[in-house]
Amino acid sequence: MIMTIFAGILAAAPISTPGPVGDIHGTLIDAGNKAPAVLIIPGSGPTDRDGNNPMGVKAAPYRLLAEGLAERGVTSVRADKRGLFASKAAVADANAVTLADYAGDAHGWAKALRSRTENACIWLIGHSEGGLVALQAAQDSIGICGVVLVAAPGRRMGDLIREQLRSNPANAPVLDSALAAIAALEAGQRVDVTGMNPALLPLFAPQVQGYLIDLMAADPARLAKGLTVPLLIIHGSEDLQIAEADAKALHAAQPKSRLITLPGMNHVLKAVPPGDRAANFAAYADPALPLAPGLIDAIASFVTKH
Repeated sequence: MIMTIFAGILAAAPISTPGPVGDIHGTLIDAGNKAPAVLIIPGSGPTDRDGNNPMGVKAAPYRLLAEGLAERGVTSVRADKRGLFASKAAVADANAVTLADYAGDAHGWAKALRSRTENACIWLIGHSEGGLVALQAAQDSIGICGVVLVAAPGRRMGDLIREQLRSNPANAPVLDSALAAIAALEAGQRVDVTGMNPALLPLFAPQVQGYLIDLMAADPARLAKGLTVPLLIIHGSEDLQIAEADAKALHAAQPKSRLITLPGMNHVLKAVPPGDRAANFAAYADPALPLAPGLIDAIASFVTKH
């Protein structure tokens, strides 16, 4: 069933692409003929097509981004990951995945979107960990116009997780155990979680360790350096998960890229008061809070220009 969102031609419609076992499902908002088209690639964990997850994120940043881009003449697809939500039947085990698998899914979506819109190429918007997927997918630039990275890591994931854990004093009792686990995963070794503090089990659960090993081997700066398509890097000044240093590292690796820092934007792309951690975290659960000013315009202008 098609649900009209905007007056005129803009509407949200179902779209799918083949997965390993069953279809992967998403939502298309078609901005009309000759409109540039983007694929929004989600961040880590069980994040759905709207940008929400069961761990308390209800801000719907991807839905708001897609709707805002449509109002500015940009077509989009946002999708549930293979093995999750409406795409649960796409694969037998959602945790048995690699970065290359997600990159392959991105190319599958690009093909479906090119066919649906008759565009020659598609833009990839990678948010957070989805930025790594976008960078990996764009190493094969066939059918890819370019890449937009929003709140994406610029360092290896092990280094980023270490920094995130060390930044919270409450992690002191489990820090040594966590750092040892990260080192083992970086070396390609699985971690025995027997006796591990329960607070660390969501991060180092045995079923996700294979993906973590693969993810930690990826170097986002090296991937950015290898791009042959246009690259836009967007960082929010109030992002508590990804540092400005990450955005700068990506830009340094690919000097032809454009780097934009948006004042007041947090990790879920919402506008929050500077320095107010409580308001920042509250925004993760507030779908009514608008996206940070300038985000949609920056992306729309970049993809339209190129």
